[in-house]
Amino acid sequence: MEEFKTYVLKEPIGVVGLITPWNYPLLMATWKVAPALAAGCTAVLKPSELASLTCLELGAICEEVGLPSGVLNIITGLGPDAGAPIASHPHVDKIAFTGSTATGKTIMTAAAQMVKPVSLELGGKSPLVIFDDVADIDKAVEWAMFGCFFNSGQVCSATSRLLLHEKIAERFLDRLVEWAKNIKISDPLEEGCRLGSVISKGQYEKIKKFISTARSEGATILHGGDRPKHLGKGFFIEPTIITDVSTSMQIWREEVFGPVICVKVFKTESEAVELANDTHYGLAGGVISDDLERCERIAKVIHSGIVWINCSQPTLVQAPWGGNKRSGFGRELGEW
Repeated sequence: MEEFKTYVLKEPIGVVGLITPWNYPLLMATWKVAPALAAGCTAVLKPSELASLTCLELGAICEEVGLPSGVLNIITGLGPDAGAPIASHPHVDKIAFTGSTATGKTIMTAAAQMVKPVSLELGGKSPLVIFDDVADIDKAVEWAMFGCFFNSGQVCSATSRLLLHEKIAERFLDRLVEWAKNIKISDPLEEGCRLGSVISKGQYEKIKKFISTARSEGATILHGGDRPKHLGKGFFIEPTIITDVSTSMQIWREEVFGPVICVKVFKTESEAVELANDTHYGLAGGVISDDLERCERIAKVIHSGIVWINCSQPTLVQAPWGGNKRSGFGRELGEW
């Protein structure tokens, strides 16, 4: 009917609370701060208490370039003291959170009391499926390592469940162990370092407990699992490869957030998909095969927000980022 006109007005949502983790402290902050400011919102940023300095530096830079006072506010402190009041505050209009699933549930509960929208980017236990038609085994081994050992495994999207076709499993694992032995573990400021320490004593102890539980449940620590012999202090853990894993084990089901990969072998494509989707999480996944039709087919049936084909972890800012199931909802990056 021509006498009527309708249009959509896009408006800033208001004050947004941005709660970020310690694993990529500045990057995670910019993923949230930049779109919030670009949309015309004001923001309250609460970085992790384990890694606040770069976010404070970001605040200083914003002040230096003339961002008006009060547009970006940075509050440091512990979750219960600094994060929780942001989530429950009646004048904060939206929460964007990246962190653990347990904390995400707490934030969602607090926000629900005011029917406040949230976007949550939570934990993951992502699969990397590798088929027997891969011609370049070493390239696939490199992606498997990068997918789980990068940033000392402290990556929400780490492909920490490695699924190998039975025809290549033995050869693949031999190469994976060989490569893992050659990773230079050292002070990150040292030339050639490829694996640094984990964030804290608490995280170090947690990872060690995951490894000891896997061993006690009957899994095999094929490589690693200990402090590197040449490093007497610091929270360093060798890249760890765990085999003989059953789907009921803790190491298969729970996010470790450390340089620990667990391995299962499959026979058929349908079995691979079933194992890949055998998780409460749904952040990411990957498939490596020389058959691109198979890759597309597998990518469509893995239940996750992100699927990598013939790689693991490249993150392009033009594409949306986020998961489903217990990995959260909402998207970052891109138009989203």
